[in-house]
Amino acid sequence: MKKLSYLLLAFFALGLVFQACDDTETYAEKKEKERRWISNYISANNIKVISENEFYANDTTTDVSRNEYVYFDDSGVYMQILKRGDGELMRNGERAEFLLRFVEVLVETGDTMSTSNLIGTNSYDVMMCSKSSGEFTASFTEGNMASNYGQSVPTGWLVPLNYIKPAVQLPNGDLARVRVIVPHSAGHQTASSYVAPYYYEITYQKKR
Repeated sequence: MKKLSYLLLAFFALGLVFQACDDTETYAEKKEKERRWISNYISANNIKVISENEFYANDTTTDVSRNEYVYFDDSGVYMQILKRGDGELMRNGERAEFLLRFVEVLVETGDTMSTSNLIGTNSYDVMMCSKSSGEFTASFTEGNMASNYGQSVPTGWLVPLNYIKPAVQLPNGDLARVRVIVPHSAGHQTASSYVAPYYYEITYQKKR
């Protein structure tokens, strides 16, 4: 009788293991869900997606009046340039410190802000950035992003630096400003862990 009880318990435990396996999403399933979230966000916000070829044909601009975002195949990032800025493109071999203001929104929910340094504070996130052989490397040295996600800068935040011209803020000058939809593969550690895309609006200002 005791042996039968052990067998029944073993089968019950095995059944729970198989059930747990069935309930676990695969990475491919999570990526498919992410694609749906991004597609729904684009549709809900009436975003017109243009190709890289169209973007380059338009002198690397996006038509804000048409709510255009360019989609980059290699990174999966969608970007809209609101203001290019009054400075210059970063040069190879250059190292610069940037002051950043931003809003981060969970794409899954469409409008849930997860963090920002725009509300109730005049603080900046500070990013140290270098460009070498056309590639950017960067780290957060202080601010909300460093506190919440660590010093590593999402590559989705670096994509705009190929096209915008951040400057030290001057009277009547325009700060470089973009909107980006960043997939988990170009996002921070939390985004990568949960296969979650995020939307950002970011201003880039060079520190004096």
